Amino acid sequence: MSAPTVPSLADAPVPEALYLHFPFCVHRCHYCDFSVRRSPTPPVGAWLDAVSAELEFWFGRTGWPAPAPLSTLFVGGGTPSLLGADGMRALRERLRPWFGIGEGVEWTAEANPASFTPEIAAAWRETGVTRVSLGVQALDDGALAWLGRLHDAAGAIAALRAARHGGIADVNADLLFGLPEEIARNLDSEVARAVDEGVTHVSAYGLTIEPRTPLAKWVRSGRITPTPDAIYGDEYRYLSRGLETAGFAHYEVSNFARPGHECRHNWYYWNRAPYLGVGPSAHGFLPPYRLWNAFRWDRYRAVVSRAAGAIEGWERLSASDVELERVWLGLRTRKGLGEAEWSRAVDGLDGPRRWETAGWIERRGDRVVATIEGWLRMDAMVTEIVREESRI
Repeated sequence: MSAPTVPSLADAPVPEALYLHFPFCVHRCHYCDFSVRRSPTPPVGAWLDAVSAELEFWFGRTGWPAPAPLSTLFVGGGTPSLLGADGMRALRERLRPWFGIGEGVEWTAEANPASFTPEIAAAWRETGVTRVSLGVQALDDGALAWLGRLHDAAGAIAALRAARHGGIADVNADLLFGLPEEIARNLDSEVARAVDEGVTHVSAYGLTIEPRTPLAKWVRSGRITPTPDAIYGDEYRYLSRGLETAGFAHYEVSNFARPGHECRHNWYYWNRAPYLGVGPSAHGFLPPYRLWNAFRWDRYRAVVSRAAGAIEGWERLSASDVELERVWLGLRTRKGLGEAEWSRAVDGLDGPRRWETAGWIERRGDRVVATIEGWLRMDAMVTEIVREESRI
């Protein structure tokens, strides 16, 4: 496959947000279609070398001054906890020539409860990690076994405590909802247990059936029946009410935080701020371009040193693309959109009037925001905007 033609990027803004994808896992879960390579002993050194090569490409291509200041750094995966203590320290050293990681940086690292220990928590905190996002997914042993997770509920609780006792300032718990009806669980109890463990943030995601996963095969064979929309919606509403009652703000479609503990990195995405994605499958946004890397680890490693770096594709956003993104990303958060911006974006469209009547959007002061009912129908609203705009 030939390297793609890449824009010059000479005027690309210096990103203050950096995402790094660590693609290795001990085990692939039944529902996962992320860029993951199964490896109980991942090649950390090779990954660090590839990261260094990609950063050298970016700074050479753009002429960014080094070290560039960072506001937020996010190490996702995969299973970044497989980096251990030494791997995270080594990562900081590899980043040092390119980015400045000062005391005010929000540094998030994802972790699997099965491989996250008190020793790793303490070492990561010493290295500079300020936020850990744990892939808890459920606090019910039956649900965890069905999902193919390597930990049980006790292991998840132990990991949450390790993060907190290790001095990590912010601890996020990922929770999945919308599991098939035959998977009996008590969401009330699970939410209460997570809150009791002192998490500062919860990310709640509905289970999606991705076509290349074992879960999709089970659905096609009739072994599993997808959750009905009504039950999916009820669980989402319950999670929102339960967490807000516990003092969490539902500040984005899938995210809840105690006051002052919102994820800064995600705000960069939602506000369309420039960010750089490094690693296999990583996406970046350097206005007006969105770019993405080779998906698979072996492909990424093979091409990262070429003239185009690891970039596999890109698109230049048109004025209408930008406007649509502003509407979609604005409605995803509690900030919503200013009245003038909203009116300009949907002028002449029929859908928004119906959405307000139905209670999917509402006005709060001079802002237009989506309600929880609107968040449940976000895809439908955006699809309708695209369809109606295409007729104008």
